[in-house]
Amino acid sequence: MTKPKISIITVVFNNVRDIGYTLRSVADQTYTSVEYIVIDGLSTDGTLDVIEQYRSHIDILISEKDNGIYDAMNKGLRLATGDYVLFLNSGDELYESTTLEKIFSGNDHADIYYGETKLVDEQRNVLGDRRHKTPEVFTWKSFKYGMNVCHQAIYVRRELAEPYDTQYQLSADIDWVIRAAKKARHIVNAHCYVAKYLVGGMSQQRHRQSLQERYRIFSKYYGAIPNLINHGVIAIRLLLYRLKHGNTKE
Repeated sequence: MTKPKISIITVVFNNVRDIGYTLRSVADQTYTSVEYIVIDGLSTDGTLDVIEQYRSHIDILISEKDNGIYDAMNKGLRLATGDYVLFLNSGDELYESTTLEKIFSGNDHADIYYGETKLVDEQRNVLGDRRHKTPEVFTWKSFKYGMNVCHQAIYVRRELAEPYDTQYQLSADIDWVIRAAKKARHIVNAHCYVAKYLVGGMSQQRHRQSLQERYRIFSKYYGAIPNLINHGVIAIRLLLYRLKHGNTKE
């Protein structure tokens, strides 16, 4: 059978330090049915020079001003022609060269595939797993106690992938995943690590705003009163985690 085509979309702006890791992780994939789209916000720090080194692996490159990360991601989504889409932003990586091969080696024909994520720091040291454990079974209700699957670890069938809601500046990815999951009939757990996530992104730098947006999104889908109760559970779990581990990693 014909392998599904995977549209990988990378959004970047002035990130010369990290963009090469992302580009290399895509270029090194053993899976060949890949459409790679890079959306650059008109970088001026040398990012475009690094991108040019991987130009032969990039199918579409756009470099122009945008109205924020989710506007840029929507540009990439409009250009995508693959069967599935993955957003792998600058600094994040596919876990290993065989990641796509592992995910799409079967004949599941899922609407969504997802997997595990490792956290890495700026020196690319592996910090461990995320605080929110990836669920064995994922549905649109799985986020009620927090985002337990990384955006970089979710592959969505393209016809289910609606545009990002740009009213959210930091957490539109959560809203996007929930909407896709609500429409999905068949979701498959890859049961392996599929991504490396660079900690310290914009949502962590503007943590309070990110949390406020998440609260609004969860209230919209799960209800105001249940969301209030769920956040009580989240707070207790976070406290217990800090007491045990002594840190607050994602």
